[in-house]
Amino acid sequence: MSKAADEPTTGESLPWLFSRRIDLWTFLGSAVLAITLVLLGIPLGIVNDDTPDWLWIGAVLMIDVAHVYATGFRVYFDRTELRRRPWLYGLTPLLAFLIGWAIHSESKTLFWRLLAYLAVFHFVRQQYGWVALYRSRESDSDRVGWWIDATAIYLATIYPLLHWHANLPRTFWWFLEGDFAALPAELATYAAPIYWTALTLYAARSIYRGVARKQWNPGKDVVVATTAVCWYVGIVSFNSDYAFTVTNVITHGVPYMVLVYWYSWRTTKRNDTAQAHHVPRIAMFLGIVWALAYAEELAWDCGYWHEHGWLFGSEWNLGILESIVAPLLAVPQITHYVLDGFIWRRRSNRTFAEIVKL
Repeated sequence: MSKAADEPTTGESLPWLFSRRIDLWTFLGSAVLAITLVLLGIPLGIVNDDTPDWLWIGAVLMIDVAHVYATGFRVYFDRTELRRRPWLYGLTPLLAFLIGWAIHSESKTLFWRLLAYLAVFHFVRQQYGWVALYRSRESDSDRVGWWIDATAIYLATIYPLLHWHANLPRTFWWFLEGDFAALPAELATYAAPIYWTALTLYAARSIYRGVARKQWNPGKDVVVATTAVCWYVGIVSFNSDYAFTVTNVITHGVPYMVLVYWYSWRTTKRNDTAQAHHVPRIAMFLGIVWALAYAEELAWDCGYWHEHGWLFGSEWNLGILESIVAPLLAVPQITHYVLDGFIWRRRSNRTFAEIVKL
């Protein structure tokens, strides 16, 4: 059970989200893997290069694209959830295509810029979401503490993004070159002391609560620390597509897929007394999202990008259909971005709220 905010935590009652082992492997493990790959890229001479094919398969295809389809297990493969909000789940992909097609028809540049900023918003909000879940797990309702936590996690992502915008052009981009708008260089300079102050205040509060009041929340600390390190290293420390890809993709996609699987398992467990067999369940989960990710990237590459013919085959001659390829293939990720703002809200999902508080 979660502890009240004014009660000390012990080793057995720490507010882990999944469990101590799973939380550390999920958040700390993915961050360590990302930073290790960056460090290995230095002696290998690839840290300043484009993402190599082997890493593109492991990070972009099997994590970044695949985690988008994990939303299907949370929504479209769950008949109970579909019946709960059919209009939201039915209209979102339809409107995503129609609006995307309309924008793409007027300006491809605007289409990709809006899609990039929608993705950025989603990535930033997901990191705050982890902090909010850990606060809920601990029953931490301190308002000042919320401001410190929220400011730290938001600036851990927003400051590197400001640095990126203030130092264009870079050798890497979100989707396409030029999808970010340039900002004055002074903006990042002014934001830097605010950024460091926010992280310092977070660390001071965390240490004080842990040492003086025995109210440790190590999972939340790991999320804030790894977010700050990975976003800073991937965007500020290096001007590298390779470094940005590993630090951005792995630490975002892996925890999300763990969350979806965990939620699916917990809701099934609540309604089924049979012992869960994780190996076949995980194999099925990964097999489905990987197959869907491969199918999407095959369509992207053969119909639009033409960059991995060795993996997906020859280019398609789409003719008059070429104008709708991008907006159509962007539907899964737009749907993922939009629905992610609804499906994890505890106020509108009593089941999820109850699970988080267990």
